Amino acid sequence: MREQAKPQDLLDWYDRHARALPWRVPPHSNVRPDPYRIWLSEIMLQQTTVPAVKPYFEAFTARWPTVTALAEARDEDVMAAWAGLGYYARARNLLKCARAVTVDHGGVFPDTLEGLLSLPGVGPYTAGAVAAIAFDQPATVVDGNVERVMARLHDEHTPLPAAKPILTQMAAALTPATRPGDYAQAVMDLGATLCTPRNPACGLCPWRRACAAWEAGTAAELPKKAPKARKPTRLGIAYLARRVDGAWLLERRPDKGLLGGMLGWPGSDWGEAPQEAPPIRAEWKTLPGEARHTFTHFHLRLTVKTALVPMDRPPERGDFIELPEFSPSDLPTVMRKAFDLARSA
Repeated sequence: MREQAKPQDLLDWYDRHARALPWRVPPHSNVRPDPYRIWLSEIMLQQTTVPAVKPYFEAFTARWPTVTALAEARDEDVMAAWAGLGYYARARNLLKCARAVTVDHGGVFPDTLEGLLSLPGVGPYTAGAVAAIAFDQPATVVDGNVERVMARLHDEHTPLPAAKPILTQMAAALTPATRPGDYAQAVMDLGATLCTPRNPACGLCPWRRACAAWEAGTAAELPKKAPKARKPTRLGIAYLARRVDGAWLLERRPDKGLLGGMLGWPGSDWGEAPQEAPPIRAEWKTLPGEARHTFTHFHLRLTVKTALVPMDRPPERGDFIELPEFSPSDLPTVMRKAFDLARSA
């Protein structure tokens, strides 16, 4: 007969196998988790892997060790530090939230779910994670790992995303009043290390005897997912103008929209048939190849054009950035791909 899933069994496993992460306090530590570090990590981890986030988290916390320090940072510095991590609206919301915590809450994060939900850019998942992990509130935390664990534990075959409220309810029913922060991290660790998307290590799982999918032999099939719509392809043109003294012509994108607030190459609109839109009068050379990048909802293929321009020619859009101040690493990934194409031409 299948056993009942017990939160304590998972906590016992977590005490032995918790991942060491730079934002995490080990179980049974006398150190209280820092809400700033928990919040920052959760924002960074949205749609991004732990290995990708680690160096960014360490760089951010070294440069801006408190929420107040981050609130006082220049927008362009934070956007540059975020470059390459993707989903740039997160960086804009990061600053809005840090400033709200500093101005409206005296630099102290609210310690309730309701208070956290009132902050800019903080949704139910992030609020639940901070409430549980930083303040040990019995909040339900459901990410992709938790959804997978719940779907298998209950042998739930409703496809995602329709299954989300069902799986959230299942997760809420298991969330304990004791050590809810450790429990939230334990479920995420279980999904990340044992109950993985492919080849789950069921033999090592502390909930194996309570798992309906293990009993039914369906674990590898779950969670079910609705077929994804085919991503369209958009085309565009990126113009890389370099002045004879080495300065590059760049422009900051509008705050709203894709890559909002990021520094990048002037270019055309992105669509089926982009129109020429050079930012400065020049003899433009079209490079062989394309800069290709995939966003959440579409593929992008950029034609890259380059030109060398004289010192006395003003641009119609953008500003020339002197060579000592230009760092390709400050560009979003798609813009860096265009730069790499130009550099290798």
